[in-house]
Amino acid sequence: MAEPPEPRKFYAGRCCKFHWRGKATVILPLLTLPILVLGFKHDMKEYKCLYLIATMALLWISEALPIYVTALMPMVFLPMLGLVPPEVVCQLYFTDTIVMFLGGLIVALGIEYCNLHTRIALRTILLVGGSPRRLFVGLIGVSVFMGLWISNSAGTAMMCPIVKALISEMEANNMFPVYMTQEEEPVDEGEPPHPSKITMAFYIGVAYSSTIGGLGTLIGTSTNLVLKGIYEQRFPTSTEEISFANFMFYSIPLMVVLNITLVIIAILTTHMGLFRPNSKIGQIISKANENKKALEGALRQRYAELGPMSCHEIQICILFFIMIVLLLTRKPGFFPGWAEFLNAKPIGSASALVFIIILLFALPTQYTFFKYCCGQAPFPAQALDALLSWKFVHDNIPWGLTFLLGGGFALAEASKRCGVNVMIARAMQVLVGMPPIAVQMITLALCQFFSMFNSNTVVANILIPILCEMALVLEIHPLILTLPSCLIISMCYFLPVSTPPNAIVTSYAHIKTKHLACCGILPTIIGYLVCLMNTNTWGTIIYSQTNTFPDWAKEVKEKGT
Repeated sequence: MAEPPEPRKFYAGRCCKFHWRGKATVILPLLTLPILVLGFKHDMKEYKCLYLIATMALLWISEALPIYVTALMPMVFLPMLGLVPPEVVCQLYFTDTIVMFLGGLIVALGIEYCNLHTRIALRTILLVGGSPRRLFVGLIGVSVFMGLWISNSAGTAMMCPIVKALISEMEANNMFPVYMTQEEEPVDEGEPPHPSKITMAFYIGVAYSSTIGGLGTLIGTSTNLVLKGIYEQRFPTSTEEISFANFMFYSIPLMVVLNITLVIIAILTTHMGLFRPNSKIGQIISKANENKKALEGALRQRYAELGPMSCHEIQICILFFIMIVLLLTRKPGFFPGWAEFLNAKPIGSASALVFIIILLFALPTQYTFFKYCCGQAPFPAQALDALLSWKFVHDNIPWGLTFLLGGGFALAEASKRCGVNVMIARAMQVLVGMPPIAVQMITLALCQFFSMFNSNTVVANILIPILCEMALVLEIHPLILTLPSCLIISMCYFLPVSTPPNAIVTSYAHIKTKHLACCGILPTIIGYLVCLMNTNTWGTIIYSQTNTFPDWAKEVKEKGT
């Protein structure tokens, strides 16, 4: 006899569980549909554009569609709603800023392709010593340096295998417990063991330092490039350019203070027993220091196995150094840069990066042919590989991020043309008359709150255009609001979704969200205070005209009204 069919409520439950994304893709645009109806009823472009922004924001937050696919919606709906011509929209998906982003990622892959990152990490760690705390500081230093020049997600992904190898060596030398006991954190059957507090410190420290290092340069993280793109798009006549050099001079002190003196001390105190020698963790660290000689020997062996630097690695180092020099000297501000001598047309930072990328694919890893011509080597029997393989780049570049950046720039352009940002900023009239520092405190707190639960690039694309218009309404310099807000969007350490490095280490090391959240409380508070202080002290020196409302901003405001 056949069994009776399962009740319909179970089918409904399964349908909601496995197909909620499809339903949300239909329901969310319907929820915001009244905004579009108002736009057509009153023939107001502001509401039509606001409908697209609200719908995309909901889809980004819920991830009902992949966030990169959602970012392509302006290509369809901006021309369809009569807001922005299609040729203008498409151009915004491949701007100078996006080329800079891709260039930074490709150079990072060049470093990974020749395994130079492992050599740098091991050498640095050997210099600082073999005790757990010194190793922690060494890893932090390497992660910060890499975060300056490559994306924070790429830097974290490269550092995780190095951390794992170090943790394995420490476990082999019985330096400290690598995993929690069953009493400390019960583990279900089939679930991987949970890392101990000391192990978590290494992984979480790498994630935080990669993020903080990304604050130091324009190519360090995508939110910095979002700021540059949107600011230059909204204020093309601004005399305070966000160049590679002045952005770096502005943010490096913040990065150093935040990372070296505060975040390191915070994690060492909470997870490695610093200033608490009699605590359980403090005693474990003291015992581990007695076995550090064995660990140093194992690391030296691993470093020796790498052998001398190859011609491939040497060339990558040289090109990396040339890239830094070209980016810093393009238009430094305090002396004429090379771009001013070659400036038949405006030259952006992307030009320098693309020049380096061309060399990466053009130069060979070895020069045996020239040795053969000099009679010093046999004739090479096959073609030599280039410094970087296109297949390696093709397989490892997160191409979707370019769509995400382009979608944000397209929304910013539509908001500017339709007056959405002006409409939202005028709603902030309650802040008129407040001191700039009070406005900063409010906006920084809001930016940090929103970025806790969403991708920092998404939050930057939504909030920075609004902050630009707020600055015009409040008649304060736009950089006073946009620059610190851009930086603090990346300073969220609570949840895996807050930043890509958080997501990478929690997945790689099987760290529970509650442990990450507990670890991130103090660094998040520190980041807020340091960012506020840096903007109103050192920031006023680098951008000396931010104390007044500039004439070019007055002209932009008058044109907008």
